Amino acid sequence: MPGNFLPGQDVTIKGPDGDFSGYLSVPKSGSGPGIVVIQEIFGVNQVMRDITEWLADQGYVALCPDLFWRIEPGIQITDKTDEEWKQAFDLFGKFDVDKGVTDIQATIDHLRGLEACTGKVGAVGYCLGGQLAYLTAARTNADAAVGYYGVNIQNLLGEAKNIKKPLALHVAGKDEFVPKEAQEQIIAGLQDHPEVTLYTYPERDHAFAREGGAHYHPADAKTANTRTLDFFKKHLG
Repeated sequence: MPGNFLPGQDVTIKGPDGDFSGYLSVPKSGSGPGIVVIQEIFGVNQVMRDITEWLADQGYVALCPDLFWRIEPGIQITDKTDEEWKQAFDLFGKFDVDKGVTDIQATIDHLRGLEACTGKVGAVGYCLGGQLAYLTAARTNADAAVGYYGVNIQNLLGEAKNIKKPLALHVAGKDEFVPKEAQEQIIAGLQDHPEVTLYTYPERDHAFAREGGAHYHPADAKTANTRTLDFFKKHLG
Protein backbone atom coordinates (compact mmCIF):
# COMPACT_ATOMS: atom_id res chain seq x y z
CA MET A 1 0.00 0.00 0.00
CA PRO A 2 1.28 3.49 -0.78
CA GLY A 3 2.30 5.37 2.32
CA ASN A 4 2.38 8.99 3.34
CA PHE A 5 5.68 9.65 1.57
CA LEU A 6 6.94 10.54 -1.88
CA PRO A 7 8.81 7.99 -4.03
CA GLY A 8 12.39 7.68 -2.82
CA GLN A 9 15.32 8.72 -4.97
CA ASP A 10 19.07 8.25 -5.13
CA VAL A 11 20.92 11.49 -4.47
CA THR A 12 24.55 12.62 -4.35
CA ILE A 13 26.12 13.67 -1.04
CA LYS A 14 29.26 15.79 -1.06
CA GLY A 15 31.81 14.71 1.54
CA PRO A 16 35.31 15.95 2.38
CA ASP A 17 36.84 12.86 0.73
CA GLY A 18 34.56 12.73 -2.32
CA ASP A 19 30.97 12.41 -3.45
CA PHE A 20 28.87 9.37 -2.59
CA SER A 21 25.27 8.31 -3.07
CA GLY A 22 22.37 8.09 -0.66
CA TYR A 23 18.73 7.06 -0.76
CA LEU A 24 16.37 9.92 0.14
CA SER A 25 12.71 9.70 1.07
CA VAL A 26 10.54 12.72 1.89
CA PRO A 27 7.09 12.96 3.55
CA LYS A 28 4.14 13.87 1.34
CA SER A 29 3.84 17.02 3.43
CA GLY A 30 7.11 18.07 1.80
CA SER A 31 9.05 18.80 4.98
CA GLY A 32 10.07 17.52 8.41
CA PRO A 33 13.04 16.95 10.68
CA GLY A 34 15.89 14.95 9.17
CA ILE A 35 17.08 11.44 10.02
CA VAL A 36 20.21 9.69 8.75
CA VAL A 37 19.56 5.96 8.32
CA ILE A 38 22.82 4.08 8.96
CA GLN A 39 23.16 0.80 7.10
CA GLU A 40 23.86 -2.74 8.22
CA ILE A 41 26.72 -4.69 6.60
CA PHE A 42 24.60 -5.37 3.50
CA GLY A 43 24.76 -1.88 1.99
CA VAL A 44 21.87 0.38 1.07
CA ASN A 45 19.69 -2.61 0.24
CA GLN A 46 15.92 -3.00 0.15
CA VAL A 47 15.73 -3.37 3.95
CA MET A 48 17.45 -0.01 4.44
CA ARG A 49 15.36 1.62 1.72
CA ASP A 50 12.19 0.32 3.37
CA ILE A 51 13.29 1.77 6.73
CA THR A 52 14.04 5.09 5.04
CA GLU A 53 10.54 5.15 3.53
CA TRP A 54 8.98 4.08 6.85
CA LEU A 55 10.56 7.11 8.53
CA ALA A 56 9.36 9.39 5.74
CA ASP A 57 5.90 7.92 6.26
CA GLN A 58 6.23 9.08 9.90
CA GLY A 59 6.99 12.64 8.79
CA TYR A 60 10.80 12.66 8.59
CA VAL A 61 13.13 13.56 5.75
CA ALA A 62 15.18 10.35 5.76
CA LEU A 63 18.48 9.75 4.00
CA CYS A 64 20.47 6.50 3.93
CA PRO A 65 24.09 7.10 2.80
CA ASP A 66 26.23 4.52 1.01
CA LEU A 67 28.97 4.12 3.61
CA PHE A 68 30.74 1.37 1.65
CA TRP A 69 31.44 3.69 -1.29
CA ARG A 70 35.18 3.75 -0.66
CA ILE A 71 35.33 -0.06 -0.92
CA GLU A 72 32.69 -0.69 -3.58
CA PRO A 73 29.91 1.81 -4.38
CA GLY A 74 26.33 0.68 -4.69
CA ILE A 75 26.42 -2.52 -2.62
CA GLN A 76 22.92 -4.00 -2.23
CA ILE A 77 23.02 -7.56 -0.92
CA THR A 78 20.72 -9.61 1.32
CA ASP A 79 21.06 -11.89 4.34
CA LYS A 80 19.66 -14.87 2.45
CA THR A 81 22.73 -16.77 1.17
CA ASP A 82 26.09 -17.87 2.59
CA GLU A 83 27.83 -16.16 -0.30
CA GLU A 84 26.21 -12.82 0.54
CA TRP A 85 27.06 -13.20 4.23
CA LYS A 86 30.69 -13.86 3.27
CA GLN A 87 30.69 -10.72 1.10
CA ALA A 88 29.06 -8.69 3.88
CA PHE A 89 31.66 -9.74 6.48
CA ASP A 90 34.43 -9.02 3.98
CA LEU A 91 33.07 -5.49 3.54
CA PHE A 92 32.75 -5.13 7.31
CA GLY A 93 36.39 -6.13 7.71
CA LYS A 94 37.55 -3.55 5.18
CA PHE A 95 35.34 -0.75 6.47
CA ASP A 96 37.00 2.27 8.08
CA VAL A 97 34.76 3.27 11.00
CA ASP A 98 36.36 6.72 11.37
CA LYS A 99 35.77 7.52 7.71
CA GLY A 100 32.22 6.26 8.09
CA VAL A 101 31.55 8.80 10.84
CA THR A 102 33.01 11.50 8.57
CA ASP A 103 30.49 10.46 5.90
CA ILE A 104 27.64 10.50 8.43
CA GLN A 105 28.53 14.08 9.38
CA ALA A 106 28.49 14.97 5.66
CA THR A 107 25.05 13.35 5.41
CA ILE A 108 23.81 15.35 8.40
CA ASP A 109 25.11 18.52 6.72
CA HIS A 110 23.41 17.52 3.46
CA LEU A 111 20.08 17.05 5.22
CA ARG A 112 20.34 20.37 7.02
CA GLY A 113 20.94 22.01 3.66
CA LEU A 114 17.75 20.65 2.12
CA GLU A 115 14.76 22.96 1.89
CA ALA A 116 12.59 20.03 3.02
CA CYS A 117 14.47 19.65 6.30
CA THR A 118 13.06 21.77 9.11
CA GLY A 119 16.36 21.93 11.00
CA LYS A 120 16.96 19.21 13.56
CA VAL A 121 18.62 16.01 12.33
CA GLY A 122 18.85 12.66 14.09
CA ALA A 123 20.34 9.29 13.14
CA VAL A 124 19.30 5.66 13.47
CA GLY A 125 21.53 2.68 12.76
CA TYR A 126 21.42 -1.11 12.79
CA CYS A 127 24.17 -3.68 13.50
CA LEU A 128 27.31 -1.94 12.15
CA GLY A 129 25.03 1.09 11.95
CA GLY A 130 24.21 0.65 15.63
CA GLN A 131 27.87 1.09 16.48
CA LEU A 132 28.00 4.06 14.13
CA ALA A 133 24.91 5.58 15.77
CA TYR A 134 26.78 5.49 19.08
CA LEU A 135 29.78 7.19 17.45
CA THR A 136 27.44 9.67 15.75
CA ALA A 137 26.26 10.72 19.22
CA ALA A 138 29.87 11.06 20.38
CA ARG A 139 31.51 12.66 17.33
CA THR A 140 28.96 14.57 15.24
CA ASN A 141 26.52 17.44 15.73
CA ALA A 142 23.42 15.24 15.31
CA ASP A 143 20.55 16.27 17.59
CA ALA A 144 19.71 12.69 18.65
CA ALA A 145 20.72 9.14 17.75
CA VAL A 146 19.32 5.62 18.09
CA GLY A 147 21.25 2.36 17.73
CA TYR A 148 19.84 -1.13 17.27
CA TYR A 149 22.03 -4.06 18.44
CA GLY A 150 25.27 -2.18 17.81
CA VAL A 151 28.46 -4.23 17.63
CA ASN A 152 31.78 -3.45 19.37
CA ILE A 153 30.37 -0.60 21.49
CA GLN A 154 32.04 -2.18 24.54
CA ASN A 155 35.40 -1.25 22.98
CA LEU A 156 34.34 2.38 22.47
CA LEU A 157 33.08 3.30 25.93
CA GLY A 158 35.84 5.88 26.32
CA GLU A 159 33.92 8.00 23.81
CA ALA A 160 30.86 8.23 26.07
CA LYS A 161 32.20 11.38 27.74
CA ASN A 162 31.75 13.19 24.41
CA ILE A 163 28.03 12.39 24.12
CA LYS A 164 26.18 15.68 24.66
CA LYS A 165 22.90 14.91 22.87
CA PRO A 166 20.31 12.16 23.49
CA LEU A 167 21.21 8.59 22.52
CA ALA A 168 19.02 5.48 22.78
CA LEU A 169 20.37 1.95 22.37
CA HIS A 170 18.34 -1.21 21.78
CA VAL A 171 20.26 -4.20 23.21
CA ALA A 172 19.39 -7.78 22.24
CA GLY A 173 19.96 -10.02 25.27
CA LYS A 174 20.90 -13.10 23.20
CA ASP A 175 22.85 -11.23 20.51
CA GLU A 176 25.13 -13.72 18.73
CA PHE A 177 27.52 -10.89 17.80
CA VAL A 178 27.54 -9.11 21.18
CA PRO A 179 28.33 -11.64 23.94
CA LYS A 180 26.76 -11.35 27.37
CA GLU A 181 30.02 -10.03 28.86
CA ALA A 182 30.14 -7.26 26.24
CA GLN A 183 26.51 -6.36 26.94
CA GLU A 184 27.25 -6.11 30.64
CA GLN A 185 30.18 -3.79 29.91
CA ILE A 186 28.00 -1.58 27.69
CA ILE A 187 25.21 -1.36 30.27
CA ALA A 188 27.61 -0.72 33.16
CA GLY A 189 29.45 1.92 31.16
CA LEU A 190 26.38 3.81 29.93
CA GLN A 191 23.49 3.27 32.35
CA ASP A 192 24.35 6.32 34.44
CA HIS A 193 25.04 8.62 31.49
CA PRO A 194 22.52 11.50 31.58
CA GLU A 195 22.02 11.49 27.80
CA VAL A 196 21.80 7.72 27.25
CA THR A 197 18.66 5.57 27.34
CA LEU A 198 19.10 1.78 27.26
CA TYR A 199 16.39 -0.64 26.18
CA THR A 200 17.02 -4.38 26.63
CA TYR A 201 15.23 -7.29 24.99
CA PRO A 202 16.39 -10.32 27.03
CA GLU A 203 15.16 -13.08 24.71
CA ARG A 204 16.06 -11.51 21.38
CA ASP A 205 18.96 -12.26 19.04
CA HIS A 206 20.84 -9.91 16.73
CA ALA A 207 18.72 -8.16 14.08
CA PHE A 208 15.40 -8.94 15.77
CA ALA A 209 13.98 -5.82 14.07
CA ARG A 210 15.07 -6.77 10.53
CA GLU A 211 11.82 -7.64 8.82
CA GLY A 212 12.20 -10.95 7.02
CA GLY A 213 15.43 -11.83 8.82
CA ALA A 214 16.13 -15.13 10.59
CA HIS A 215 15.70 -13.60 14.06
CA TYR A 216 12.90 -11.16 13.25
CA HIS A 217 10.47 -10.85 16.17
CA PRO A 218 7.42 -8.80 15.15
CA ALA A 219 6.24 -7.90 18.68
CA ASP A 220 9.62 -6.76 20.02
CA ALA A 221 10.46 -5.07 16.72
CA LYS A 222 7.23 -3.09 17.05
CA THR A 223 8.09 -2.21 20.66
CA ALA A 224 11.59 -1.05 19.67
CA ASN A 225 10.32 0.93 16.69
CA THR A 226 7.63 2.62 18.78
CA ARG A 227 10.26 3.60 21.34
CA THR A 228 12.44 4.96 18.53
CA LEU A 229 9.63 7.07 17.09
CA ASP A 230 8.71 8.41 20.55
CA PHE A 231 12.38 9.25 21.15
CA PHE A 232 12.68 11.13 17.87
CA LYS A 233 9.37 12.92 18.41
CA LYS A 234 10.63 14.13 21.79
CA HIS A 235 14.08 15.24 20.60
CA LEU A 236 13.55 16.21 16.95
CA GLY A 237 9.94 17.36 16.95
